[in-house]
Amino acid sequence: MNAKKILIVDDELSILVSLKFLLEKNHFDVELAQSGKETLENIARSKPDLILLDIMLPDLDGYEIFQMIRQRPEWDDIKVIYLTARSRDVDIARGLNLGADAYITKPFSNALLLEKIEFLLR
Repeated sequence: MNAKKILIVDDELSILVSLKFLLEKNHFDVELAQSGKETLENIARSKPDLILLDIMLPDLDGYEIFQMIRQRPEWDDIKVIYLTARSRDVDIARGLNLGADAYITKPFSNALLLEKIEFLLR
């Protein structure tokens, strides 16, 4: 069976590196992006099964990126988990109301994150 493809979108290199290590150790195919533009190019090039999406990015925010993904019917089946330091109720509600599959706040538990990913990719 082919490994599921996960795109990690975050502007902090330390988070990208540690998540890439964690996910590859768990047999996922991992790609990285540090901006909205890079994210959209990556999705167009090699559509991921799931995206871990930060909200605070240098160009577009995660909410805008999510809406752009959902505007494309061919990307509609991509699962999206917000993975962000934005932990206020209003931010969480906005992310979930837009239609994200999950919203996880930093700092997060690796076990919880893996559990959520496995569940969504079943």
